[in-house]
Amino acid sequence: MVDAREPHHVGEAGAPDETGRHTLGPHVVGQRIVVRRVLRGETGPSGGPALTDLLGVCTAWGDGTCVVRPESGEPVRIPIADIVSGKPVPPRPSVRQRVPAREAQERGFALFADLQTRPLGGWVLRHSPTATARRANSVLAFEPAGVPDAYEQVVAHYAATTGRPIAAVLPGSAEDDLFRGHGWALESHDADTVFQLTSVSQAMRTLPASTGAVPDAGVRVELDVVGDQATARLLLDTGERIAGGVAAYDRDWVGFRTIEVDPEHRRRGLGLAIMAELLDWGAERGATTAYLQVLGDNEPALALYARLGFREHHRYRYLAP
Repeated sequence: MVDAREPHHVGEAGAPDETGRHTLGPHVVGQRIVVRRVLRGETGPSGGPALTDLLGVCTAWGDGTCVVRPESGEPVRIPIADIVSGKPVPPRPSVRQRVPAREAQERGFALFADLQTRPLGGWVLRHSPTATARRANSVLAFEPAGVPDAYEQVVAHYAATTGRPIAAVLPGSAEDDLFRGHGWALESHDADTVFQLTSVSQAMRTLPASTGAVPDAGVRVELDVVGDQATARLLLDTGERIAGGVAAYDRDWVGFRTIEVDPEHRRRGLGLAIMAELLDWGAERGATTAYLQVLGDNEPALALYARLGFREHHRYRYLAP
């Protein structure tokens, strides 16, 4: 560990008047902070003490020192009296949060076993013979198509498959403007869809406290696995299905769809029980990132997933003629 201590007297001649004025303290341990400190024994450009900034995670605060672990290098021990200014800063976005929106969406292709895809320049035509979900029957248009007559090809493709074209676009994008310019509007008047991510480990750490005693007595869990997909169901002793969901694994990501609980059985933690079963399955296959998609106005679902650590990655919307 680097020790930044040097004998000095706070307030000595030439020391900056603001030394010690900051918003740091024991409450920032474990947080990412930026610290401006005095370099005792060194002279700055103006003739006074030299100052330097340090960005990193505060790992300790006490006994007159603050310990900061930078993103690279050894932890630095800073005398608190040498801190000129400092404040907490937002955590650095995780690697998974820096994945482009289109790449994140492509991971979701695994959720539909019979999904048929065809590139159309920078767009992707998607169709499933069995699924009715919009994700499986729409053009993914998150960037310029870059090919002539792309719009006309979309219309012709879906006229021959589903009979109704749907486009998934990023809000405010050029593609949003393009389809709206042809008279398209929000499909089903739905709110934008939120694509959310978290780490599998974080989600699993929250589950024991969240699920409590569920599944209830008289409820059993069934898990069917086919290839890289798993379907979980909660059944009563009578065989009645009361909750269920689907997960798919692809390149260390596990995604979820159709997490549903029958209305008369809600508020019993059964949705979390389904998530726990599917997360376990994904973790066993080596998944480190979990994702799902939910309508932006579905407050109960957003609250449920927030408890598991899911955070927004991007939003998109469906447009149709």
